[in-house]
Amino acid sequence: MRAEILIVLGLSLGQSAVYSVVTIVARLTASAPLSQQTATLNQSQSARPYLDLTYQLLGIFFALVPVALALYLLRSPRPLLGLDTGRPWFDLGWGVLLALVIGLPGLGLVFVAAQLGINANLVPAALPHLWWAVPVLILSAAQNAVLEEIVVVGYLVTRLRDLGWKLVWVVAASAVLRGSYHLYQGFGAFLGNAVMGVVFALFFIRTRRVLPLVVAHTLLDVVAFVGYSLLPASWFSWL
Repeated sequence: MRAEILIVLGLSLGQSAVYSVVTIVARLTASAPLSQQTATLNQSQSARPYLDLTYQLLGIFFALVPVALALYLLRSPRPLLGLDTGRPWFDLGWGVLLALVIGLPGLGLVFVAAQLGINANLVPAALPHLWWAVPVLILSAAQNAVLEEIVVVGYLVTRLRDLGWKLVWVVAASAVLRGSYHLYQGFGAFLGNAVMGVVFALFFIRTRRVLPLVVAHTLLDVVAFVGYSLLPASWFSWL
């Protein structure tokens, strides 16, 4: 089971965490201060619009393959992780509430981190202004949510508890991993996402449902990605 965990993480967010650590080291050793560097999400992949769209969709699709692997290895994903649609109002209500609880303080943390110079300048979306940009950003938000919540919370928490880990170490492992693959954005992003990881892991352990976490994460990313793409750039100078 330990080997299984390492393989799943090595194919997905564990790999992202390693690259993120290397990236933050590169940023810290660069000539420009961290606060003067830029971390860009959802970048254009080609100057040709329909080729760019193809790359975007392929990236979203293949990013979800480790999710399929994790669910296959768990064998009983629906009752085990709470991915069924049997409690829609519970999932939607808690998803919206968690998004508010995480999102509003998160904005404050981003602002503080920017003032302290411990984050890079964040650009949540840099796609061309074409008809498919907003749908792709929404799909990207949903992909991030599904990948992170199923692998880092549902799968990892379940497997670590199967190994007999104490609750505090299970929550810490999930939270630190979540923070680590956001470290390329800066130390404020690491801290904010680690705190989010603690809240989400405890929620899953208590309810055994990962779907509210997917809803919450999707809402947070849709607001960040689409909002940044559609609203005036001057509104986001504090990022």
